[in-house]
Amino acid sequence: MASQDITELSATELSTALQQRQLSCREAMQAYLARIDALNPRVNAIVARLPSSRLLEQADAHDAMLARGESMGWMHGFPMAIKDLSPVAGMPMSKGSTLLADHVPRHDSLMVARMKAAGGIVIGKTNTPEFGLGSHTYNRVHGTTGNAWDPGRSAGGSSGGAAVSLALRLQPVADGSDMMGSLRNPAAWANVFGLRPSFGRVPYEPYDSDAFVSQLGVEGPMARNVGDLARLLSVQAGYDPRQPLSIPQDGSAFAQPLRPDARGLRIGWLADLDGHLPFEAG
Repeated sequence: MASQDITELSATELSTALQQRQLSCREAMQAYLARIDALNPRVNAIVARLPSSRLLEQADAHDAMLARGESMGWMHGFPMAIKDLSPVAGMPMSKGSTLLADHVPRHDSLMVARMKAAGGIVIGKTNTPEFGLGSHTYNRVHGTTGNAWDPGRSAGGSSGGAAVSLALRLQPVADGSDMMGSLRNPAAWANVFGLRPSFGRVPYEPYDSDAFVSQLGVEGPMARNVGDLARLLSVQAGYDPRQPLSIPQDGSAFAQPLRPDARGLRIGWLADLDGHLPFEAG
């Protein structure tokens, strides 16, 4: 299968191809790294990328597991770049701030640990504004992320790097975080899907800021289609005893087939709040 064909697969199709060994983890990693090399310099979505040789070694180890009949989960062999607000053990995490330019966490966040446990291979980080504060993705450590469709325009934020990397097929699914739209507005600006889960659905650990402020933001999934979004949420979600406010339900419900018939569902819609929050026509 050609590299371009591999990166055009949905995450669910990629997972099936890898699990059934129609495609090797090395081939998938090579395809994504080649696309990153070709397109990322134009948009600067993925930062702090690990060396290709190290990533291919991890892909080979994942192939060896499949050859033994062992699979870690739905993301087995997936290249994944983590938003640079979430710690990954042994990888730089500046949060876009020069104050943290040399900071290297010693532990994974709970969400990252779950994505790794499902078989994902961390290849680098996705860019974010300083401390994730703002709807435009730029900082003095990694620079500016350009829009996927027009690099001269804004990528949105704060999960701008994640949204752009998805839209350009630089990774199959992506994580992000959201306090006031940081999963949703960059997804909209990149023509992909972002979901802000209910607080506690994807418990955040460790807290590294004021506990009250931390409750205003959540981590969650981004994907190129709704089915992939639900499957990634199934990996990220689930109760954790270290977070008493996490929702006491595992993520398996989100791995079930989606209801194709929307009849009877009720949807809350705020509209323009009687003119207090006007929208453009359409």
